[in-house]
Amino acid sequence: MDKEIPAQTLKVEILTREAFEPFGDVLETRDTPLVINQGRCQKYSDLTSVTTDDQGYTTMHIYKTAPINHTYQLDLLERHPLGSQTFMPLAGQRFLVVVAPGSSDGATPDWSAIRCFLTNGKQGVTYHPGVWHHPLLSVDGGEEYLVIDRKGPGDNCDEVLMSAPYIVEVP
Repeated sequence: MDKEIPAQTLKVEILTREAFEPFGDVLETRDTPLVINQGRCQKYSDLTSVTTDDQGYTTMHIYKTAPINHTYQLDLLERHPLGSQTFMPLAGQRFLVVVAPGSSDGATPDWSAIRCFLTNGKQGVTYHPGVWHHPLLSVDGGEEYLVIDRKGPGDNCDEVLMSAPYIVEVP
């Protein structure tokens, strides 16, 4: 008989550029915009860059996902070793961003360093290539996201089931 492993509660942190830096970029309007189009538009440029290996190319999608409610048990992490991946909410919805660095063996997440961030509804994220993350976790209505990632040959999605249950309390 397998011994049941008790679930750990994962603390939810507010998403900031500094806290998320080891995992990728936070996309949000910040600093002073460049005024363009005869003064009719403000441009917040260079918020992130899209990375792909030399065999792939950049593509865009719209993802629709159901929001989660109350307490949610995380089940897996995934990573994309051949390119970055960007998620930007299209309806101002908040979402949870669960990430972990790689372990010393490079093939699995470092479970002891898993983190969870809450966006403010105006922020998106870009995961650096190879960053372990949970699939989308929308916490508000408006479940559509613009997604920018790599397409091309090669295996660009590794998935690992969580070794122990983690619970997040939806704020």
